Amino acid sequence: MRMDYETYSLERVGDGGHVLIVMMDRPEVRNAKNTKMGLEQIEIFESLYRDTEDVRVVIYTGRGDKAFCAGGDLKERNGMTNHEWQVQHRIFEQGVMAMRSCPVPVIGAVNGAAYGGGCETALTCDFVYAASHAKFALTEVTLGIMPGAMGTINMPNAVGERRAKEIVMTGLPFTAEQACDWGLVNKVCEPEKLMEETIATADRIAGNAPLSIRAAKRSTSIATQVDRMSGYQFELQAYNRLVGTDDRMEGVLAFNEKRKAQFKGS
Repeated sequence: MRMDYETYSLERVGDGGHVLIVMMDRPEVRNAKNTKMGLEQIEIFESLYRDTEDVRVVIYTGRGDKAFCAGGDLKERNGMTNHEWQVQHRIFEQGVMAMRSCPVPVIGAVNGAAYGGGCETALTCDFVYAASHAKFALTEVTLGIMPGAMGTINMPNAVGERRAKEIVMTGLPFTAEQACDWGLVNKVCEPEKLMEETIATADRIAGNAPLSIRAAKRSTSIATQVDRMSGYQFELQAYNRLVGTDDRMEGVLAFNEKRKAQFKGS
């Protein structure tokens, strides 16, 4: 896996290096997404889709303590023709789909403001921890556009339809505590503890059976898109594929031997 990017910093951490921190690295513009960042997001997550290289959890965050991501880089967008804007947005669309297709869990560590596309990026993560000073908003309607990175799909799934409509239509910001109360954020952390607590959770997940985690992630995602019986049929198929794995046998053996299981993803 390539680790050197212009707009992202990547680092492997945790026990065994199974946790990959993907950090947006444009703090001078509050990690606003330009075209280069969009292209690099595609590359990072498509690379993980092809071969995780034993990455078991991704933590997605931003550089600095002011902003997770301010959304699209409006200075770069200033003066774009309609065609140029649409071409750039197609890059962002591909980035969303690549991130959604990531086979391993993606935890958002929201270290500051997450506005517009930044809020949509947080919503694209499997779940989110946020610093206590973080704020969220879908501001697109204040700019003459609307959410275009699954914001109108992921927000109602997180907070409910009626709350989502209010958030989308007003464009008003809300706090990390409100985001937690409404279901967008799983945990609010003190800023200096955000990465520590996120890494601890990521490490916990990475210590579980990798094939089980991937299957459970996909099954849970499918369940939100289909009727319950179809979701259950998918769950059963995924469950039964795990029965014959080495990790299933190791997990049961470790339990009986009263030791920590050593899962290998096979």
